[in-house]
Amino acid sequence: MHAYDEPVYLISVVAKVLTIHPQTLRQYEREGLICPSRTEGKMRLFSQKDIDKIKMIQRLTRDLGVNLAGVDIIIQLKEKLQEYENMIDELKEELIKVNKNSGDTVKNPLVKRDSYEVIIFGE
Repeated sequence: MHAYDEPVYLISVVAKVLTIHPQTLRQYEREGLICPSRTEGKMRLFSQKDIDKIKMIQRLTRDLGVNLAGVDIIIQLKEKLQEYENMIDELKEELIKVNKNSGDTVKNPLVKRDSYEVIIFGE
């Protein structure tokens, strides 16, 4: 079993599994939507994380009609939300430490974390 972000799949395998033309994957890379790893021989290698991202791109473009510029914005917003959620988690941990050291107990945390995902309903 491979790690989620370990690059192991060739472009031809990814294209076949996702029923997508390899040129489309190259276009996604040119647009900056995906960034597969490269071997020393310059062959693209995709991880399962890359494949999941491509699946999201396919759902947005095929099912919802979002253009690639819109997909780029959605991906950037999703990454920013994840960054903020991580920051909230760190601040929450820091708050717990401060309250532990001061002897106070926090009955209701000041910050609640919500996970934001792109949910697409199929037919």
